[in-house]
Amino acid sequence: MRDAEVMAEAATDISGVNPGAAAAALLDWYEAHAREMPWRVGPADRARGVRPDPYRVWLSEVMLQQTTVAAVRAYFRRFTELWPRVEDLASAPDAVVMGEWAGLGYYARARNLLACARAVAHDHAGRFPDTVDGLRALPGIGPYTAAAVAAIAFDRPAVVVDGNVERVVARLFAVETPLPGAKPELTRLAGRLTPNDRPGDHAQAMMDLGATICTPRKPACGICPVMAFCTGRKAGLAADLPRKAAKAAKPTRQGTVWVARRPDGALVLERRADKGLLGGMLGFPGDGWDGKGSDAPLSADWQVVGEVRHTFTHFHLILSVAVADSEAAPKRGEWMTMPAFHPTDLPTLMRKAYDLAVAAGVSHPRPAAGHLRQVEAGAGSTKGKVQ
Repeated sequence: MRDAEVMAEAATDISGVNPGAAAAALLDWYEAHAREMPWRVGPADRARGVRPDPYRVWLSEVMLQQTTVAAVRAYFRRFTELWPRVEDLASAPDAVVMGEWAGLGYYARARNLLACARAVAHDHAGRFPDTVDGLRALPGIGPYTAAAVAAIAFDRPAVVVDGNVERVVARLFAVETPLPGAKPELTRLAGRLTPNDRPGDHAQAMMDLGATICTPRKPACGICPVMAFCTGRKAGLAADLPRKAAKAAKPTRQGTVWVARRPDGALVLERRADKGLLGGMLGFPGDGWDGKGSDAPLSADWQVVGEVRHTFTHFHLILSVAVADSEAAPKRGEWMTMPAFHPTDLPTLMRKAYDLAVAAGVSHPRPAAGHLRQVEAGAGSTKGKVQ
């Protein structure tokens, strides 16, 4: 019998899992297979005494909410180049930060990011609290982010549970209760796995395991470092876990946005209210698909040039894009040219509408010299693809 299986039988609980041995096997695997991240201090460096920067840990965790690692990398590098310290971010203009965030989605995160940075800079002398409770007291930090920052940045034995961790724990302990109802049980079991020694490495190891081996489809159980402890594998259930309750079908909304253009290339844009969909972002005036629009921003010969599709958390959206030439003063929004506006400042939905309007003949304004954003080749195709 292999050593890991002997250990698994030595100190099991009612589920048949030995949490301490499983956590130790996971850390051994992480030391050899940790993913390299621009915000991460790897296990070898941590063993040499290099400590993570709480600012970078916090920034990455906020960006990674509902977003993939692949999508976040470039944004993280850009933010830390522009604002290498939390004090730098705290002093940045709201519009500039919101523009840099464009394309990451879930724009309330960007507003909360600024509020938190300013609280840390002004109320905590630029130092993040090092406990879960202290972090929870900051604006925009919920239970998950507080636990992640406390564990990864400060080695507090906090229980860090994201989607990857839920999947690993559900399979390891063969939890068949469907999500989201299983969340309390999965958090409790994840807490039993969390060691007092190296909890930051443990949290990141759990995330890496879920992202690379214990994947949603076709988990690679044969090379899993904790397969000897996995109740789900032994029961032949691993690939079916975690179970999920059926979701209600998302409704579909329809609406219109108006893209007005002036001969000098200016467009009519408005800054959306801080609260609500696409809060605080620039956008084209709309007709109320979000409950906040009204009539067209000015009288003109509007021509519908097509439609774009987008999915929000709770609904699908089909948006008609209407275009017109005008020099009239708008009743909503204002005429904007560069450098006050650049297409990359738009959230994804509005960038789709802009790209469609450009394809229909709206002139693409030239960036002004010295404009803050450096437009990357191909950015429009990744952020503004018309579906």
